[in-house]
Amino acid sequence: MSHQDPKTTKLRSAQWFGTADKNGFMYRSWMKNQGIPDHEFNNKPVIGICNTFSELTPCNAHFRQLAEHVKRGIWEAGGLPVEFPVFSNGESNLRPTAMLTRNLASMDVEEAIRGNPIDGVVLLTGCDKTTPALLMGAASCDVPAIVVSGGPMLNGKHHGKHIGSGTIVWQLSEQVKAGKISLDEFMSAEAGMSRSAGTCNTMGTASTMACMAESLGVTLPHNAAIPAVDARRYVLAHLSGNRIVDMVHEDLKLSKILTRGAFENAIRTNAAIGGSTNAVIHLQAIAGRIGVDLEMDDWSRIGRGTPTLVDLQPSGRFLMEEFYDAGGLPAVLRRLGESDLLPHPGALTANGKTLWDNVKEAPNYSDEVIRPLDNPLIDDGGICILRGNLAPKGAVLKPSAATAELMVHRGRAVVFENLEDYKARINDPELDVTKDDILVMKHCGPRGYPGMAEVGNMGLPAKLLEQGVTDMVRISDARMSGTAYGTVVLHVSPEAGAGGPLAAVENGDWIELDCHTGRLHLDVAEDEIARRLEANDPTQDSRTIARDGGYRGLYIEHVLQADEGCDFDFLRGCRGADVPRHSH
Repeated sequence: MSHQDPKTTKLRSAQWFGTADKNGFMYRSWMKNQGIPDHEFNNKPVIGICNTFSELTPCNAHFRQLAEHVKRGIWEAGGLPVEFPVFSNGESNLRPTAMLTRNLASMDVEEAIRGNPIDGVVLLTGCDKTTPALLMGAASCDVPAIVVSGGPMLNGKHHGKHIGSGTIVWQLSEQVKAGKISLDEFMSAEAGMSRSAGTCNTMGTASTMACMAESLGVTLPHNAAIPAVDARRYVLAHLSGNRIVDMVHEDLKLSKILTRGAFENAIRTNAAIGGSTNAVIHLQAIAGRIGVDLEMDDWSRIGRGTPTLVDLQPSGRFLMEEFYDAGGLPAVLRRLGESDLLPHPGALTANGKTLWDNVKEAPNYSDEVIRPLDNPLIDDGGICILRGNLAPKGAVLKPSAATAELMVHRGRAVVFENLEDYKARINDPELDVTKDDILVMKHCGPRGYPGMAEVGNMGLPAKLLEQGVTDMVRISDARMSGTAYGTVVLHVSPEAGAGGPLAAVENGDWIELDCHTGRLHLDVAEDEIARRLEANDPTQDSRTIARDGGYRGLYIEHVLQADEGCDFDFLRGCRGADVPRHSH
């Protein structure tokens, strides 16, 4: 509970509701049309519930119920809950990609918090981009904030077996192309994949970002893994409503939690859980908002050498339901801490305790799901940061989802100029490709394919699948779903659409990948690369789209590259929550 007398707390909302003049009259009076009694404005913390509910975002479609439980906790602790909607960018329906609107959603959150009488905020997050978007917006305001995730779906079911949402799509679609199963068999899995409310039940981007939020300290313990339909999810929502009121009295702002140490804890955690490569982009963006100087090389320095302990799809076997039953993220953090692999155990968290205080007695109920350090799923699961003349600002690869034999590879480039070119030619029987080649796709980065779609895990050529090939090295400036797998080099930066060297790759060029040394090299002379880029301006397409205006035009003009989190250049930095001048 709070150590400060609530009556002496200096509340931001008092600048709206705390005056006995014309302005105070109007602000209170209009709020009273909802049936709010006068005493609720008597120096009570006003807690915003930032809700990404949408029936177009299936992962978040149960958030009306979740919000009600948060409200109960806020009322109980002596606060006044006020729920407000923000842009809900759902991964499954939104075209061309929810990443295009992550920054837009963050702007919505930031301005809603700053412009309204809110002392603290509960961030209801779920689907992939909603977690970083809400944290980015709240971080720019630096108010007391706590994250409540919606939770993962129950295990999918198909033919009596557990199936993982997202991951099963990639697996079965490749089997159809290889002629191993029929189209009817493929379609029969559809109904069983998503059989309850919640996010993907694999360690995809949604569950990864929920784990990142918990390891950053901006949630209560166990937030990441409780299934969406488990009653304990609603208990956690209630307790989070309790806690945010105390956080306001304690002036526990995000900047006190989102320290450099917190981000280093999250990087190490991402390796231990076999987390999504998308975490790199999102953590870079959140750090940029709160003012922490997080570099791409920090991911190698802190993450590499960390064993992957969580045996979850797409890297392993199990799903989020088993992960929670085994002990959830606290059990993972305890294993890291007991082996001196938790960089900053003393980092402050939302409940006022240190990260280590929260997890030091956490039980682990399954060494199969959450493995001991002497029997990891993979010895080194840290995100591999690659550099070289093909990626001067870096590229990423997820070792826990890759084929070990391909992590050092030299191959001939088979080039696709864009996604449309890939779709048109990948299954052509005449395509000149062997299993030892490297598939290269251009113009799918932040500017080149506005929003940087999750198309980097290119499906393999049908004729190779028919031969039994299951993996190849693939390189692009795109992202991939956290539910996907393979030896896939992503986020090549600068992207082709910004004039990066990727744009210069031609069919037949030799490329060298060495994940052990972090090298990604195009075996072409530098002057030849420069000549190719000069002969064919790779930025022309994105400039054409930008001239059409609208949000996409704004996006292309201002989006930063992947190594800086794909945020807008004008959004980086913490602008604070100073109250705007009133207009009455």
